Amino acid sequence: MTNSKESNQIGWNIDNSYARLPQSFYTIQDLNPVSSPEMIILNHELAKTLGLNAKELQSKETLSMFAGNKELEDAKPLAQAYAGHQFGHFNMLGDGRALLLGEQITPKGETVDIQLKGSGRTKYSRGGDGRAAIGPMLREYIISEAMYALGIPTTRSLAVVATGEKIRRETELPGAILTRIASSHLRVGTFEYATNFTTIEELKDLADYTIKRHYPEIASDENKYLSLLNEVIKRQAALIAKWQLVGFIHGVMNTDNVTISGETIDYGPCAFMNEYDPATVFSSIDVQGRYAYGNQPKIGGWNLARFAEALIPILDEDEEKALKLAQDAVLEFPKLYHSNWLTGMRAKLGLFTEEAEDESLIENLLEIMKNNRADFTNTFRALSHDKSEDSNVDMFNTPEFSEWHQKWHERLCKQEESLEQTYELMKSSNPAVIPRNHRVEEALKAAVENEDYSVMENLLEILSNPYKDTMEPSYCSLPPESSGPYRTYCGT
Repeated sequence: MTNSKESNQIGWNIDNSYARLPQSFYTIQDLNPVSSPEMIILNHELAKTLGLNAKELQSKETLSMFAGNKELEDAKPLAQAYAGHQFGHFNMLGDGRALLLGEQITPKGETVDIQLKGSGRTKYSRGGDGRAAIGPMLREYIISEAMYALGIPTTRSLAVVATGEKIRRETELPGAILTRIASSHLRVGTFEYATNFTTIEELKDLADYTIKRHYPEIASDENKYLSLLNEVIKRQAALIAKWQLVGFIHGVMNTDNVTISGETIDYGPCAFMNEYDPATVFSSIDVQGRYAYGNQPKIGGWNLARFAEALIPILDEDEEKALKLAQDAVLEFPKLYHSNWLTGMRAKLGLFTEEAEDESLIENLLEIMKNNRADFTNTFRALSHDKSEDSNVDMFNTPEFSEWHQKWHERLCKQEESLEQTYELMKSSNPAVIPRNHRVEEALKAAVENEDYSVMENLLEILSNPYKDTMEPSYCSLPPESSGPYRTYCGT
């Protein structure tokens, strides 16, 4: 364990509230030490938010903790049990290569999980080695920090440590461990596990814990478990709308990757869309397009229906009434999602007010973009400056766009805000830069093949301020056409 003096110098303030749940929800886990850990990257800004001293975090003792070689003082490392629907099929799962060390109580009084990912085998490994490669761990670091900068609720990355060991996939790869920070790792799959493999009393324990941790304001509601369902639906509706508004494709929206807190989690086969097309899929394993960009809202509703089913035993003693409560709650999701999406799209077009024609105006633009294979991010950013006449966006030279552009300006004239205010709203709603897939791959290749982390560090710096026009326009450029279709893999 780390000693008390060092722990105080660093700023650790550890609790283990999850370990106070019934033990059916977790397995206490011994550490799986690695041979020669080295720090690759440490998130200084996040460390400060957590109340940690970033300078002290770079000590050998802390490095050993991030590597899973030594326990953090007062921590009780455990692997969480959960289940989930993976591509529509139910499976028993669990933290097969992750350890929840405990929870940090931040200076603001917030409770966040500290989890090691890639830290070795657990009871739930199902034959895997429990390890992770440097590339996927750095990928999660890059994308999660980009999502945070974009204003999208997300887990975050505190550190990535090289283990000094090789792991075997298709080839031998250098190993790494990610330290992930989350509001919690409670998932829809956690509740599916509780309903299928524990008792009703333990399901209530889990729900009460969740309410205390994430939704204390509903604790005294007449039916607090129905309120929990409603609150999770609201957060997921808002989250998925935010994904759609920046062209983010999660890639593996299984129920074990749907958080109760409303944060984005698991950055395996995710990617950002270039040209606008609702059918866009990047994941190599999503051969049917179940999790395509345009399907994400529908799948979000499907996943929440599974959450509602898991809560039925505690929604009401009358099963028929409980089922009706669950169905009515889930039916609100499409309306909530659409409201969030429409509000966000109005902001992307500089619309402060609501008019009946807004939705058709938006849909018309998206159709023109699809037909012209227009880049999603660059199109909206160019509109934010209204540079349709001198922009290099080919779509802007078409008769269809010219007609749309006139209708848009006529719509802008219906609101009192000035054009300057309009463009300011648009620039704060339309990022100038996103983690372009080829740029992410470029950074990962330099890191994995050459141990050159400067490419990644430069990319992270650009992505940290996505709504600012960058002085390095190459980060906004599309990949060369010769690069071919982009594919992602479930490496994290």
